[in-house]
Amino acid sequence: MRTTLLIPLLVLSFGCTLLSLLVIRTIVQQQTQTDLAHDLQHSVKTYQNLQRQQRELLARESALLADLPSLKSLMTTYDSRTIADGGVEFWQVSGSDFFALLDQNGRLIVSYNKGTPLDRAKVAQRVEAQQHKPGEPILLSLDDRIYEIATQPLYFGPREHGTLLGFVAVGYAIDERVAREVSEAAAAQVAFSVDGRVVVSTLSPGLQAQLISRGGELLQLPTQNKKIKLGKIDYLAASERLTTSVGQDSAEGVPQLVVLKSFEEATQLVNNVNRWVLALALVALVVGSGMLLSISRTLTRPIETLVGGTRALAQGNFDYQLSEDGAEEIRELSRAFERMRVQLRTSQRELLDSERLATIGRMASSISHDLRHYLSAMYANAEFMSGANISQSEREELMLEVQTAVQGMTDLLDSLLLFTQTGRALHPELESIAQVIQRAVSMVRSHPAGRDVKITLKGLSSIEVWIDAKKLGRAVYNLLLNACQAAKRGLGPAAVTLTLIESENTIKIRIADNGPGVPEPVRQKIFLPFVSESRESGTGLGLTLALQIAQEHGGGIDLEERIGDETIFTINLPRASLKALGAAIEKKTSTTYVSVPGRG
Repeated sequence: MRTTLLIPLLVLSFGCTLLSLLVIRTIVQQQTQTDLAHDLQHSVKTYQNLQRQQRELLARESALLADLPSLKSLMTTYDSRTIADGGVEFWQVSGSDFFALLDQNGRLIVSYNKGTPLDRAKVAQRVEAQQHKPGEPILLSLDDRIYEIATQPLYFGPREHGTLLGFVAVGYAIDERVAREVSEAAAAQVAFSVDGRVVVSTLSPGLQAQLISRGGELLQLPTQNKKIKLGKIDYLAASERLTTSVGQDSAEGVPQLVVLKSFEEATQLVNNVNRWVLALALVALVVGSGMLLSISRTLTRPIETLVGGTRALAQGNFDYQLSEDGAEEIRELSRAFERMRVQLRTSQRELLDSERLATIGRMASSISHDLRHYLSAMYANAEFMSGANISQSEREELMLEVQTAVQGMTDLLDSLLLFTQTGRALHPELESIAQVIQRAVSMVRSHPAGRDVKITLKGLSSIEVWIDAKKLGRAVYNLLLNACQAAKRGLGPAAVTLTLIESENTIKIRIADNGPGVPEPVRQKIFLPFVSESRESGTGLGLTLALQIAQEHGGGIDLEERIGDETIFTINLPRASLKALGAAIEKKTSTTYVSVPGRG
């Protein structure tokens, strides 16, 4: 019952706890991924805000340069070499990464840049293409470098009706410094790519190479929330096209911003959640098990005590005390069982007392009846023998009847004496069963009930086994005597057959008579004390003694169904039980001798 109660409650509580924790874990994982996606979008917007501020500064810077009189004067020379030589000073003054001057037709005159000089043809192609959008900064990809460039026209006189002298272009490079600034602001790894090539990034060279090989469309097309693994770290990545190249109809040469948000912090959070989930599940399991075990014991321990009391009561122990622990219903059940136990003990005592008195009464009635019968016969015959006018033959006949009465009294007293000794220890000895049987047959033949009865012996052998010869002989004697008495009540000549049957496991003494048989009502209680098929012919103790003696030898007595005209009683003696009796005697009488040095 405890198992039946404990397991479902444990499974239910632990299952609900584990399911709740798993739901929390799933929600945390989903929320973490959602937060990463939001952070990713926020990172892109952060760069766009930085880019917008930078463009505003760049537009103002280019406008200030375009208003410098000295620069206008330089451009009025319309000499390329003069402009190229003088433009260096203005580039240095601007402090920009890129500086270029164009003539009034928008053709490139000269360009300056930090680092390795750029290809003049590509610079001319890209810069000349944007001169129709003066003042509007634009991203340009030049020789695997990305520049944010703003162009302003130079006018001699007012802008509205002045003379166009040319154009000035100013820009800054998107390099490692800019990438670090964006990375710090966005709290993520960033990379700038052009045509699938990573131009600049905050990644290590090894991770950058993996990004190029695994990035795919991430480096070329706008992509949202793509998972990518670089090294041992998982990233959630997004890419955004920054601008379109002026004069380009395709996506060729278009810079891409790639932002990579690491799952490492989220993974640590999920791992912490997993550890907490596991710890809480184990705590829930331990605490739940303890609580459920305590509850189950509160419910089942009183029931176990009650079951123990029931078993003790079934075994005849009426002194088993029950505790009154547990729930109110169980305590009430225990109190009811206690009342029943007390009542049964009282009833048992009363029943034993009445049974004891009834047994004593039946025994006294049986003994007094038989003794009175024998004594009356002895008294009457003795009175006849005292007469002076009886002959010698009559005197001998009366003397024989007196002897018969004495023999009956002797048998009665022997039966009572042996009945009081049943259950005591046997006194086994190695004895021939055939001799035991023959002694019993001789005693029966000398008994008045055995006269005029043909007793036949079959299967006698010289087998010797460990038995209590006196008790077993008495059992055989009682069965033979009953068989002779029954045979005399039959219709034909009285006959009794005793057969000794030996097998590998059992020794059987089979006694059959040709009497009228045992009535069906008597068969069910034939082996009980003071039960006799014919009360005038016995005390009712013979079969009871025989059964108890057979049981003391480890066997029993069977009353077979009537076969033909025979009633058969069989004494069964298992060989294993008889060997055990002998082994016990040999063990008891064996002596261990110890040799003492020097004394032989």
